[in-house]
Amino acid sequence: MSIWAKVATAIRGGVSETGEAIVDNQALRILDQEIREADSELSKSKDALTGIIAKRKLADKKVDSLKSSLTEYEGYAMQALDKGDDDLAVEIAEKIASLETELLGEEGLAKSFSDSEGQLRKTVAQTEANLKRLKQQVDTVKATEIVQKSQAAVAARHSGAGSSMGSALESLERLKAKQAERAAKFEAASELAESTEEVSLDAKLKAAGIVDGGASGGDVLARLKAKRGG
Repeated sequence: MSIWAKVATAIRGGVSETGEAIVDNQALRILDQEIREADSELSKSKDALTGIIAKRKLADKKVDSLKSSLTEYEGYAMQALDKGDDDLAVEIAEKIASLETELLGEEGLAKSFSDSEGQLRKTVAQTEANLKRLKQQVDTVKATEIVQKSQAAVAARHSGAGSSMGSALESLERLKAKQAERAAKFEAASELAESTEEVSLDAKLKAAGIVDGGASGGDVLARLKAKRGG
């Protein structure tokens, strides 16, 4: 492969990586937008659920009220029959029939609201769970991207002899070496000072005749003459 072909390949690779980075960033923005829209729709669903719950409760109260009225009018009908007032009993019976018809309608309405409430509760719960997982995944991807970019920046600064961090580390090593050298010199100077003090003290002791200063040249010559004469 020629040098120009290699350059072209490298450029295409760089463009591809840049394009992928743009697509990835765009994907995150799209996901953020989708999550915001889903949150908005979920809020509307919760409002709708609240409305259905309210209607179901009103229907339940109406059913309870009609049942109570039926019990009440049935009692009235029994009293009218006990008194032999058939006309009144018939009128009450017609009222009871009307209440029973109304009760059937209200019970059906209450059941319809109850069924809708149950289905919407499941839908809302599922949507919330899915959104929660999606948000966690997006947050994890974003956090990982930030951490890896930081790691890449640190690695880029650390690599290469000409990098600022590399130069700083080299300077640090030179400082350590200089400090070790100075410490060694201080130690040597201290040892030399102690040695000089000992030599000086030995000289003073010899001069004072406290310790033997060792054999002199005259002593050695006298010893040799004595051996010869012997």
